[in-house]
Amino acid sequence: MPRVVLEALPGYDPDVQKNRGEARQIMQRLGYGPDKRLKVKVSSRDIPPYRDPAVILIDQLKEVYIDGELETIDTTNWFPKIMRRDFTVGLNLTPGFVDDPDPTFYANYVCGAEANYNGYCNPEVDKLVDQQSAESDTQKRKKLVWEIERKLSEEGARPIIFYGRGATCWQPYVKGLTIADNSIFNSWRMEDVWLDN
Repeated sequence: MPRVVLEALPGYDPDVQKNRGEARQIMQRLGYGPDKRLKVKVSSRDIPPYRDPAVILIDQLKEVYIDGELETIDTTNWFPKIMRRDFTVGLNLTPGFVDDPDPTFYANYVCGAEANYNGYCNPEVDKLVDQQSAESDTQKRKKLVWEIERKLSEEGARPIIFYGRGATCWQPYVKGLTIADNSIFNSWRMEDVWLDN
């Protein structure tokens, strides 16, 4: 998504102080402020990739009159808890294993999707998801995806707190490894990989 399009989405303006000011105004319209803060429990799986961003989220929420309390959940209980929607605020990771919007949209955002843990449902967005999936023109598909992302952002479907970055690295003595160009999670079949040392 071009930067100018991204920065027009709610929460993506690079002016952090402006964003926080707008958030404080929303909270004040709802009756909260420096003397009356909203208390929430922030649930997170009890492993660093989940827990650490949850701690940062709690720190950031303080800036907009929200006091979060961290509730760490053992991994064996995490997914049953979020599938029951037994949370007020839950920090969950939504990995994208392939560089294509279909798996993300169909698994996480369409009505009734298995990983649509907060129950977001907009039939208009579902139609756009189907439309972009069937679109063969790359530029038209990109524009449809950007429209979907705009709607998801405006409707708070699943607020994005951060984007993780990943890569595959290897030593020169690792031979026969094929790196996929659309995902760091593909190409894990190692029957042709060998070490030259």
